[in-house]
Amino acid sequence: MNVDHLNQLLLEFSVILLVAVVAVRISTRSGLPSLLIYLGLGVALGQNGVGVSFNDAALTQVIGYAALVVILAEGGLKTSWREVRPVMPAATVLATVGVGISVFVTAAGAHWLVGLDWRTSLLLGAIVSSTDAAAVFSVLRMVPLPHRLTGLLEAESGFNDAPVVILVVAFATTGETESWYVLVGTIAAELAIGAAVGLAVGKIGAFGVKHVALPSSGLYPIAVLALTVLAYAGGALLHGSGFLAVYISAVILGNAKLPHGPAVRGFADGLAWIGQIGMFVLLGLLCTPETMGSAVVPALVIGAVLVFLARPLSVVLTMTPFRLPVREQALLSWAGLRGAVPIVLATIPMVSGAPLAQDVFNIVFILVVVFTLLQGPTLPWVAKWLRIGEGSMGQDLGIESAPLEKLHGHLLSVALSPTSKMSGVEIGELRLPAGAAVTLVVREGNSFVPDKATVLRGGDELLVVTTDEVSEAAERRLRAVDRGGKLAGWLHGRGA
Repeated sequence: MNVDHLNQLLLEFSVILLVAVVAVRISTRSGLPSLLIYLGLGVALGQNGVGVSFNDAALTQVIGYAALVVILAEGGLKTSWREVRPVMPAATVLATVGVGISVFVTAAGAHWLVGLDWRTSLLLGAIVSSTDAAAVFSVLRMVPLPHRLTGLLEAESGFNDAPVVILVVAFATTGETESWYVLVGTIAAELAIGAAVGLAVGKIGAFGVKHVALPSSGLYPIAVLALTVLAYAGGALLHGSGFLAVYISAVILGNAKLPHGPAVRGFADGLAWIGQIGMFVLLGLLCTPETMGSAVVPALVIGAVLVFLARPLSVVLTMTPFRLPVREQALLSWAGLRGAVPIVLATIPMVSGAPLAQDVFNIVFILVVVFTLLQGPTLPWVAKWLRIGEGSMGQDLGIESAPLEKLHGHLLSVALSPTSKMSGVEIGELRLPAGAAVTLVVREGNSFVPDKATVLRGGDELLVVTTDEVSEAAERRLRAVDRGGKLAGWLHGRGA
């Protein structure tokens, strides 16, 4: 590698990124999942297209794992604990017991309908049975679903990678597969270690970031992302689930009201997009279309078993005890989206030298492409047909906090959504705690200093200065008025 090679590499990388950014716009307008466009870009650049030769499954697996860490971190930072908390037991059962049911039903279909041996069938079942965090996070945020269902899907996609990775490694390893009770014990132990590491890093990290005033706002996103990567690495090195650790730590950090929260989430969002683009393009480069003809029929058969039998059965058996309505169970079944995770997991048998590894990769690749094309664009229509989520979900109040170290205070930047219930409320009616005041209002590009009689409007941006002691109380009060209007707090005490 020299400077000329670096220049060529940077040119190619920048062009790919720009094409991918345009592809996001196209996919958003058409409803086509962007991952398919990225995969197509990789295939077009590969041996059967432009002619780029790439067959390094081990490198693809490493980059895929790194990208998944960033994607899970971004998803966790944007996950609302208020939505996830009520469905945590259901999401945990669906991500463990539900995945197990899906694995074995899919494996049975692969064995009896396609004729694969049991080991390869179980390997395929494990690879394709987890929902993909990137696909779920990107699609669900465009579909107005009830908070309970959104929280359940996001939590499941964040949790279920951990047990699936363990199963895939076990089935891909040559030699005797461990007994089922050993696998269950291993999964339980790794989940427990990963959860403990994620909780510890999230709690300690949130305390540190909130109480250390960094000299530049740009350092906060770096610190938070470094903490999530620390959670992954710590969990993995302790023989726990690094994927679970990174997601849990990110959820804690994302809900801790950290300084410059929107900037942190924006930074993570950008890194996640880069991770998705790089991962999908590499996965597209790794595939060889001319060798995939024999995998089409098995992929369609196994995919049909997964989508129309295994996933619905796992949802019904695990969600019925939680009294989830039948219509929501139906949508939950259809929203089990696949994406990069199964294709990345399909590189594990290739790296370990498992029998039929290339065939497994081809089947998984075709399955993901075909059934993502089927499920992703039709999810909004299915939700409407089931009469779920009609109308819009209100936006949460956007508050960005910046510490004023020398003044022992905080500057809150508050962005009102167009549908905020703070619209029509006078500044004086906000009833902020003593030590907090609205110092500036920005409306339609113009700024002015308000008085107590100034009436707020949807779309306004406010600057609120508070002392350290009342900054959290001021945030709670602003969010309460945003949700409940000027009478928020009268019936149930002050503030929220």
